[in-house]
Amino acid sequence: MFIDTHTHLYSESFKEDRNEMIKRAIDASVKTFVLPAIDSTYTSSMWELKKQYPESMHLMMGLHPTHVDPESIKAEMNHVKEELASKNYCAVGEIGIDLYWDRSTEDLQKEVFAEQIQLAKQYDLPIVIHCRDAFDEVFEVLEAEKSDALRGIFHCFTGNREHAQKAIDLNLLLGIGGVVTFKNGKIDQFLNEIDLSNIVLETDAPYLAPTPYRGKRNESSYLIEVANKLAELYEVPLKQIEEQTTKNAKKLFGLDSSPK
Repeated sequence: MFIDTHTHLYSESFKEDRNEMIKRAIDASVKTFVLPAIDSTYTSSMWELKKQYPESMHLMMGLHPTHVDPESIKAEMNHVKEELASKNYCAVGEIGIDLYWDRSTEDLQKEVFAEQIQLAKQYDLPIVIHCRDAFDEVFEVLEAEKSDALRGIFHCFTGNREHAQKAIDLNLLLGIGGVVTFKNGKIDQFLNEIDLSNIVLETDAPYLAPTPYRGKRNESSYLIEVANKLAELYEVPLKQIEEQTTKNAKKLFGLDSSPK
């Protein structure tokens, strides 16, 4: 069994064939899915999927950095706090800093990132980090908030070897997805130097489809392409990739004991 640790199955991109797409993934041995939050407008859609597939779906709660807006921030953070208080979530995410689209909210993004890390510590939950054009800024916040309770995933990891080690030293796993299959992805040049105990698999569907589907809509069944690439890079059987990454994800998210 594989675990897709980051997939937006509630996305409008799957409106026409959502159930068929989920069935394709399950048929391909991707049987557990962890759904990251974006903002309050998606919460009900996430819960609909959880009710439909109670054993397979596990939900995060958090405010995505690209949805950090001065005008809505108070209401959005109140929503995050209320939802986390229900103790029905397996992680706080996806949270972080994104300076690709808009640098004007950088200070606010840092504040909100730190506040959500503090919530994760309060509820003893892992965090799932979104970082785009912001490695220095993300690590600045993480260093300020580091503690024995801090743990999580550096989602869609695209950094260099030094970034990878920094993340691991902060008790973070590396979320490896379609980028590892790209010719210009670069992480394939050093990834096999990282112990598999620090790796989880993800798709980030419907985004970042792996080769040979690059440029098309991504879906959770394509996680197998990522796993096959890792087996090639590490020169180990696919079964070993499956077993180790599944073990890592289950331990981090507490999936064996999470609410059904």
